[in-house]
Amino acid sequence: MHEVDVTTFATAHADGATVIDVRETAEYLGGHVPGARCVPLGHLATQMAQVPRTGPVYVICEAGGRSRVGAELLERAGITALSVAGGTSAWVRSGRPVTAGSRP
Repeated sequence: MHEVDVTTFATAHADGATVIDVRETAEYLGGHVPGARCVPLGHLATQMAQVPRTGPVYVICEAGGRSRVGAELLERAGITALSVAGGTSAWVRSGRPVTAGSRP
């Protein structure tokens, strides 16, 4: 499993990267990276078929712990996955935009 910093992630995000937020739904609705898809960590294994297998998938949570576990799970399934170090908290601290609710 590989981890990337928020600056590297921001560049990939701007280029249209696939982002999966593995926090619980309530956390996601409170504020998330624009365009991130919510798949709580506990549901990731059952949602694996819907995860794109082309290009890397960036996995994010609140601080980085759950995203590391999620990225490892995806990697074991043959999906290139990168955990975002510092998670959504680092994204917010860097001054980047967040979306609240379920729509962009």
